[in-house]
Amino acid sequence: MNLSLLQSSLNLLNHNLWIAQQFEDNLGSSFQSTWDNFIQSGQVWALIIGFIVGYVFRSITSY
Repeated sequence: MNLSLLQSSLNLLNHNLWIAQQFEDNLGSSFQSTWDNFIQSGQVWALIIGFIVGYVFRSITSY
């Protein structure tokens, strides 16, 4: 590589400095995977049954 080509390459790098950030928007995807796990593992049924049992227990003991 000759000197003039090296200088022009360095000059090009100095004038065209790009700052790029790469990020992943994973908030929505992580929430989606968490929700899918909540549904597929049956925890939603445990939640609903817990609400019903709690409501019945509160109704029985409210006298």
